[in-house]
Amino acid sequence: MSAKDNNYNRRQFLRQSACASLGLTGLVSTLAHLRLMQAAVACQNPLPDFRAMVCLFLFGGIDSNNILIPATGHPARADYDSGRGVLAIPDSSLLDIFPDNSTDPYGLHPNLQPMADLFNSGELAFVNNTGSLSYPIPDRCAYLNGTVPVPPQLFSHSDQQIQWQSSIPDKPFQSGWGGRIAELLNASYNPMSEVSMSISLAGSNSFQIGTGGSVVQYAVTPTGAVSLVGYGNNYENALNPDGSYQTNNAGMRLKAFEEIMNYTHTHLLEEGYDTVVRRARDQEGVIGDAIQAADNSGVDFDAIFFNAQTPMGDQLKMIAKLIAGRDCLANQRQIYFCSMGGYDTHQDQNNDLNNLCDELGSALKAFSDAMIALGVNDDVLTCTNSDFTRTLTPNGIDPNSSGSDHGWGGHQIVMGGPVYGKNLYGSFPSLKVGDDDDVDNNRGRWIPSTAVDQYAAVCAKWIGVDSSGMDAIFPNLHRFDDPFGSGPNLQFVDLT
Repeated sequence: MSAKDNNYNRRQFLRQSACASLGLTGLVSTLAHLRLMQAAVACQNPLPDFRAMVCLFLFGGIDSNNILIPATGHPARADYDSGRGVLAIPDSSLLDIFPDNSTDPYGLHPNLQPMADLFNSGELAFVNNTGSLSYPIPDRCAYLNGTVPVPPQLFSHSDQQIQWQSSIPDKPFQSGWGGRIAELLNASYNPMSEVSMSISLAGSNSFQIGTGGSVVQYAVTPTGAVSLVGYGNNYENALNPDGSYQTNNAGMRLKAFEEIMNYTHTHLLEEGYDTVVRRARDQEGVIGDAIQAADNSGVDFDAIFFNAQTPMGDQLKMIAKLIAGRDCLANQRQIYFCSMGGYDTHQDQNNDLNNLCDELGSALKAFSDAMIALGVNDDVLTCTNSDFTRTLTPNGIDPNSSGSDHGWGGHQIVMGGPVYGKNLYGSFPSLKVGDDDDVDNNRGRWIPSTAVDQYAAVCAKWIGVDSSGMDAIFPNLHRFDDPFGSGPNLQFVDLT
C-alpha cells in the first residue's frame, strides 16, 4: 500500500466517521466534514508571510563549556585549561570558527564539524552565558550576600527546565513563553488554521502551555500523527481501501467508538473529553495531508537526513516535512517544540559528549539543508534551550570516567536565515574560577549575563510579538537591559 493510498484512507476514514452519525449529531459531524474540506482547499493556497520558530530543548544540561571553546591566544584559554582539567579539549583538536564580531580566537568541539560549517557560512550563531534569572546579578558578592533575589532551586534539573520554558522563575509555573506567544498571535495570524499553532515532536511540554487554553499543543511523532491504537497501521485492520468499516471485530469496534465520540453530552467533562478526541481526529487527517504535500514537494528528505538518522534528526525531519506542507496546516505562524536528552554528563563525559555532539551537529545541518531546499530558510528560526551549562571544573581526575556537575549560565545556539550568523552574542564569561562570574565553591558556575527573558524576547519579536504584547509575554523583562538596545549585544536576528 503506497503512502498516497495510506493518506487517502485516512481522509476517507475521517469523512466516514464524521458522516456515520449524521442523524445523531448533525452539527458535530458536519463541522468535522467542513474542516476536512477546508484543509484540502488550504493545501492549494500558498501562505503569505509565513514564519516558524523551532525550540530545541537539550535536556540534562549541555556542557557548553566544551561546545564553544577559547582557542590559544584567547584571554580565557589559560583559565580554560587549568579549570577544565581532564575534560579540557586540546587546542589542536578544535574546529576553527571565525566570528565577525570578535577578535578573540574560538573553536568548536571536534565532533561538531557540521555546526562549524554552519557558523562560518553565516547560518548559525551563539548567544553566550544565558540562563534563568529573577533580577540581574552584578557579581559574585551580590549572589553570596543574597542582596539580589535568585530563582528558586538553582542547579535543579526539573526546576531549571520549567524556568527556562516559563521565563518567569520567581512565580509558580502557570504557562510557557511559547504558549503565551501562540495565544497572543494565533487569532491575528492564523484565522484559517487547520491545526494548532503549537506542535510538539516531544510529547507534552511546559513551553507550549498557554494561560487560557485557546491554543492547545498538538503532539506529533517522528512518523506522523498519533493514531488510535489497536486498529493496525493507518487503520488497515479496521477499514477497507474505500474507507468503509471492515466487518470484523476491529471494524465494528472502531465504528462504535466513532459514533460514541460524535454524541453530544450535557455533562461538561464528558463533552470536554469527546471534544479533545474529535479535534485530534480532525487534525490527524490534516497532518496526513501535510506529509503527503511534503512527499510531493520534490525535496528528498531521506537523502538530506541520511547522516542524521537519530532521535533528534527524526524529530527535525518531521518538522521539516510539516513546514513543507504548511499550506495544509493553514497557519502563517507556527511554533514547534522538539527535544533531546542525555546531557546530564556527571560521568564518562569525554565519550558521551562526543556522541551527543555527533547527533546535534548532523541533525542541525540536515534541518538547515532542508529549509534551504524548500526555499523557506529565511522564514524559520531555530533556537536551543537547556537546563543549564555544567561546572567548568571536572568531578574527577580520570579522563575515562569523570564528568561535570550542574552549573548555571551557558551558551545557546540560534540558526536559520533570519540569524545574523558567524557572530557571538551576549557576553562570554572569563572562565576564571572564583571571580565575579563564578557563584560558589570555585567550580566555575557562571552567573548568567543574559536572562532567558532577554534571549526569548528577541525570538518572540521576530515571530510577531510587538512592543505592546512584550510585557504580557515576559512580565519580568523590564528588570533587565533592553534586549533590543545596543548594550546587551542581542541583535542576533533580522527584526525588519
